[in-house]
This record gives sequence, C-alpha cells and structure tokens, in this order.
Amino acid sequence: MLFNSMAFAIFLPAVFTLYWICPVKFRYLFLLAASYCFYMTADIKYSLLLMLVTVSSYAAARLLDAVPAPSARKKIFLSGLIALLSPLLFFKYIPTLLPLHASSIQFMLPVGISFYTFQAVGYLTDIYLRKYPAEKHFGYYCLFLSFFPQLLSGPIGRGGRLLPQICSPRRFDASQASYGLKKMAVGYFKKLVVAGLVAPTVDAVYGSPDSYVGLIFPIATFLFAVQIYCDFSGYTDIAIGCALLFGIELTDNFKSPYFSHSLKEFWSRWHISLSSWFRDYVYIPLGGSRAGKFRHALNLMLTFLVSGLWHGAGITFLLWGGLHGFFQILENRMNKLREKPAETGHRPLAASILSMPLTFLLVCFAWVFFRADSLSDAWRILSLSFCNIKNFDEYLKTAVICLDMSYGHMAYISIPILLLAVYDYASLKTDVIAFLSARKVWIRYPVYVLFLLSILLFSEKGVSSEFYYFQF
Repeated sequence: MLFNSMAFAIFLPAVFTLYWICPVKFRYLFLLAASYCFYMTADIKYSLLLMLVTVSSYAAARLLDAVPAPSARKKIFLSGLIALLSPLLFFKYIPTLLPLHASSIQFMLPVGISFYTFQAVGYLTDIYLRKYPAEKHFGYYCLFLSFFPQLLSGPIGRGGRLLPQICSPRRFDASQASYGLKKMAVGYFKKLVVAGLVAPTVDAVYGSPDSYVGLIFPIATFLFAVQIYCDFSGYTDIAIGCALLFGIELTDNFKSPYFSHSLKEFWSRWHISLSSWFRDYVYIPLGGSRAGKFRHALNLMLTFLVSGLWHGAGITFLLWGGLHGFFQILENRMNKLREKPAETGHRPLAASILSMPLTFLLVCFAWVFFRADSLSDAWRILSLSFCNIKNFDEYLKTAVICLDMSYGHMAYISIPILLLAVYDYASLKTDVIAFLSARKVWIRYPVYVLFLLSILLFSEKGVSSEFYYFQF
C-alpha cells in the first residue's frame, strides 16, 4: 500500500480512529494486525518472510540472554546473522548471479526486506553486545519490526529507542498529532510536487542517454539529485508524521543534506538511520579510525563498498559506494584547512563559500553511477556532458531543445524546488513546522492553506507512483 494512494487515505484515518478507541491493553495487538494488513496488500507471501525474520531474531536474542558462555553466545549470534541475512542475500543478489532466472526471482523481491532485515540485525547485535536485554514480549517485538509507517523504507529503528515506546502505553497528544499531520504534508509536497515534477525529465534522459548530448546531462543529474532526495525524505517525513499520530517518535532520517560543507557532514545528514547503521555495525567493528592511516582508509572504503552493494549488486552501485569511500579518504587527507575552524568554531570565508557547492558537485557526480542503468550509460553521460561547451549559445540551445519545455514550464518547475531549498535552509537553524505552529492563527492558517493549495496546483501524475527506494 503506497502512502500516496487512495487506499492509504482510507486506511490511515480508520486505523487512527480505531486505535485510540481500542482499550489500552489491546492497542498493540490492533496496531500489529493493521501493520500486517498494510504489508499484505503488496503480497500475502511477504508477510510469511517478515514473520520468519521476526521469529528468527526474537529466538536468537532470547537465547543470547539465556546463555552466559561467550563461545556459545558467539555461535548463537553468528547463526542468527546467517538466518537473518540469507533471505536478503537470496532475493536481492541471486538474480544477478543467475541471469536466466533473474526476471522470475526479481518479481518475488519482497518490499522492505532490506529495511526490516537490517533492523533485526541491528537489534540482535545490540543484544549480543549487551546494550540492553532482549524483549521478552513476542507481540511487542513483532510490532517493533512490522510497525507500518517505517516498514517499507525505514527509518531503520533501534531497539533501545523504539521498543520502550512500543511497550509503554501511549496517550493521545493533540499537539503531537497536529505536528505529525503537518510533517506528513511536507512529505507529500516533496513527493507529489517536487519529485513528481522532475521525474519525467530524469527518466527520459537516463532511460535513453544515446538520444541526448551536452548540458541536458548535468541538468538531468541535478534534477535526479532533487528527485531522490524529495522522494526518499518525503517518504521519511510521511512515516515520521504518521507514527506521531500513534504517539511514537521515529528517528530523523534527513537534515538538509545538500547544504553540507563536506562529504562527512553529508553522510551525517543523508539517510541517517542507514549511514549510522553502517557506522555502528560495519565501520566500527572493522576498527573505525582507531587503527593507523592505511587501516582507517581501508575501513572507510570497505564500509562504503558494502553500502553500495546494499543498494544493488550491479557494478554501478559498487562504483557509487567506492566513489564516496574515495571522497571520504581524500577529504580526510586534505582536512588541514578545516582543522582550525574545528578548534575556533569558525570556518575560513573561502572554505565556507566553496565547500558547499563543491560537496554538492561531488555528490551529483556519484549520483550519475547510482542512477545510470549501466557503466556504459554512465560513461556516456559524463563524457558528453560538456560537449560543444565552447560554443556556449549552442550548448544552451541544445539543452532547451532536449528539455522540450517552454520557458514558462521551466519556471513552473523551478518554483517548488526553490521553495524546498528555502525550507531546508531555514530548517538548519530552526524547526520550521514548530515555528509556524507557534505563530498567531491569522498568520499560520493562511500559510497552511497556501501550502495545501500548492500541492494541489503543482502536483501532476505522482499520486500513484511508487517511492524510488522501494526497489532497494
């Protein structure tokens, strides 16, 4: 069931109403049943796999708590990891290894398997490291893995933060629910308006790069950077807002990442639940930055290569991860310019002006490999991006022709992107939603109405389109 579907528009109000009417001691059961119903709308067989992952991780965690011997605990932990990761590896990577059967197996790829598997692996690892005791209540643990707002594309929840909220009785908070609805509205604006407007151009150019040349490639890459951010952070905003309707706070997943001054800062702001997962369960166990320079660089590279493989088994995803690993290593080596700002709290003017656009350009460069269907397509896009740039007028005219848009339509697309940029920039220093909520009625309600009207005005054909990250 898509967040941007009519079915969800009926499902959510019904579940919200019945949840708060339901007696307190049965609410978790109702929410668990609703979450499985939500998941089964994709395919009833998917719920069986979700239950398999749930039972495997629950049993392994209980055994880890019950067995004190270190050697036995290690065997249980490794067995649990194998049981959890095997379905993910099978459904996600076997199609690449067996191309003759790829189409039939790819069709079976369960939606959200990467996210709830990583959540279960993180939970099991925390239990093994004795960060907190294993959850004894099977129903609560089932809801921890299947809670429908985050089930399909995260944020990836941590047991230490999410389980206590699930286990304790929730009380309805009107201000929290109001904030959740506004957060959802921001998410729908990102998905239906911004991502929906730029997606056709991105799909056309990246879907048939042989038909284009020149400036259209950098434009399409920029638009893809906007699309993937709005699509995924839009999903996250909807998920966080939806969870707040039930009194549950999910972790933030995006914090204005394109305003970062470094690649390290970018990854602290982009897909935070996943990047922190790789940091805690891959990078740090490898040794992190505690070893020498070479080992530190190797740990960074391995972590980003694993991140690339998580997104897909193709060489383009591996290169995307490798590029970010290389950028981080290079950034660490050239970080002397930023050492003084770290001590004084101020960044040199030149670094402040140049670091943000340079970071964005490097991120966009890597996005080419992420979005391209093949390595040859990525090479064509990069090698022909500046073709005929010496004849700048012709370079611009070719891009306008390739866009196949009037100047008015270009401006029409630009307005929502600029609005989003203003919102993200303001979000660096303040919670925009909370700020508006604190304004007087005659100020905030006209803003709400204009915002909703902008969704109706600018959104086009994105109402039933899938979220981009569902394929991962």
